[in-house]
Amino acid sequence: MELFHKDHTLPQVAVQTLHDKIPDDMWVACPICQHSIYRQELGELQVCPQCGYGFRLTARQRVTQLTTAFTEIDADVTVDKTEFPGYADKLTRAKQITSLNEAVLTGIATIDGQKVALGIMDAHFIMGSLGAKTGEKITRLFERATLEKLPVILLTASGGARMQEGINSLMQMAKVSGAVAQHSMAGLLYVSVLTDPTTGGVMASFAMQADVILAEPHALIGFAGRRVIEQTLHEKLPADFQRAEMLQTCGFLDAIVPRVDLPVTISKLIKMSRG
Repeated sequence: MELFHKDHTLPQVAVQTLHDKIPDDMWVACPICQHSIYRQELGELQVCPQCGYGFRLTARQRVTQLTTAFTEIDADVTVDKTEFPGYADKLTRAKQITSLNEAVLTGIATIDGQKVALGIMDAHFIMGSLGAKTGEKITRLFERATLEKLPVILLTASGGARMQEGINSLMQMAKVSGAVAQHSMAGLLYVSVLTDPTTGGVMASFAMQADVILAEPHALIGFAGRRVIEQTLHEKLPADFQRAEMLQTCGFLDAIVPRVDLPVTISKLIKMSRG
């Protein structure tokens, strides 16, 4: 077979062969700056080299990047089952995809030399939605941190309350908030790191109750979705609406921290809280 036709074009068979050998995910488009990125350019931190947007990571990837030691806790938490049609299958798929038992991974960790109670929500597990089991694990994390006098570092990523669980999901907002209050009354530090996306009930409760609220660059942070708000107000919203940078200008965030700087920043905050 000739490599090229006389007009210097590749024959269809050769084109198809090349197409079959090129991975579909070799290139990725940044959702913020629309820059086309060769996936290997993202590096281990999975950050856009043009605008600094951090692509969504799994909880296990976060553990690797943030900590030097990590011991998982409450992996076997169980709650009452919900008989929503198809929900059990959805949970099974989410567990297979993420190797997690729920949308949050909790444990005792060391970050840049500081011992902390660490929680990491995972958007790959049913969009990090807040269910009864999620709320129970986060509540237990705060309760253990209060008993052991540890600071809590919580990385949030959520699409909101889990609709399949109804009121059992919504009540987790109040339950976790109660545990946060007890931890605060004990004079202990709570730092939340809002990652893309942090929305709905999680944003409306414990994500915004921290002593220090950090966010990653360009993270989507809000309660109701853009389309809902635009349809209610009957007007077009700014392009940066509900992005971390806009929220910081409005006073909702203490700082926007690039992913590479998170371990050192968290460590400094803990040291400052201890005087």
